[in-house]
Amino acid sequence: MDDVFSNFDLVLKAFWMTVQLAVLSGVAAMVLGTLLAAMRVGPVAVLRTVASTYVTVVRNTPLLVMCVFVFFAAPNLGLLVGTPFLVKGTIAVGLYTAPFVAEAIRSGVNAVPLGQAEAARAIGMTFAQNMRHVVLPQAFRASVPPLASTLIAMTKNTSVVAVFGIMEATARMRYFVNRNADDTILIFVVFAIGYILLVELISLGAVGLERRWKAAR
Repeated sequence: MDDVFSNFDLVLKAFWMTVQLAVLSGVAAMVLGTLLAAMRVGPVAVLRTVASTYVTVVRNTPLLVMCVFVFFAAPNLGLLVGTPFLVKGTIAVGLYTAPFVAEAIRSGVNAVPLGQAEAARAIGMTFAQNMRHVVLPQAFRASVPPLASTLIAMTKNTSVVAVFGIMEATARMRYFVNRNADDTILIFVVFAIGYILLVELISLGAVGLERRWKAAR
């Protein structure tokens, strides 16, 4: 373990890379997921079909396949050429997580009383205004627990990009294990504690949001 603790700055840098991946991918997934959810409950049949197809295909595709497409297939098609690995990792994880976010938000939309949307339409609100001012704010409140679970899973899923050369926590753990085979279990414990701390931060944030919104009612 001396190697790990004497190079603890490398551990911190690796987890900082994991945090960057998680935050950037989370933002991308939330934006795209919200758009997909709105499309799935919207009045335009073509958009509903597109969103449903995307959600179905990606939810049934392994993250590793998405990463292979973003890192290797997309550049061969002339896309994302010269894009930094961090950005590619963010795109892959964000695209993969967005359908799960969409389904969590859609469940929240279904929890909003139908009469509220009808009342909004009765006073002349468009679908976009209805979603923005009436439905989505309440849907997000109802979706906090499933969204937190989705973001926790996404944070752990960032470890997959270690295969593609991004030196995040899992890649750095493998680096130390290769150098210190006798301390494998202890090294695993150190990095597991790091992941647990990240997950707990998300959980605490979700609990804080729930309490704040309950107090505001």
